[in-house]
Amino acid sequence: MKFLAVCGFGMGSSMVLRFTIEKAAAALGIDAEVENTDLASAQAMKADAVFTSYELVDQLRGTLQAPVLPVRNYLDKDEVQAQLATLLGGGS
Repeated sequence: MKFLAVCGFGMGSSMVLRFTIEKAAAALGIDAEVENTDLASAQAMKADAVFTSYELVDQLRGTLQAPVLPVRNYLDKDEVQAQLATLLGGGS
């Protein structure tokens, strides 16, 4: 599966989120390709799901075909893992 970690500029915080998504996916046994990017670039990319902050959700929903999953704490593997489990239909 391909996931995007999105922040405003595609640098620091999306990189942190990317590593957390990779850890959470591995814990669930998901073979994941994760890319971090900025808000504008994300709108032209294809992915199975997009992870971002609650502040950017509205700017991404409606412009992407993929589900947009908000995350409060980019370092919280359990929060990201719960979002992944919900995405895959396994609850939280």
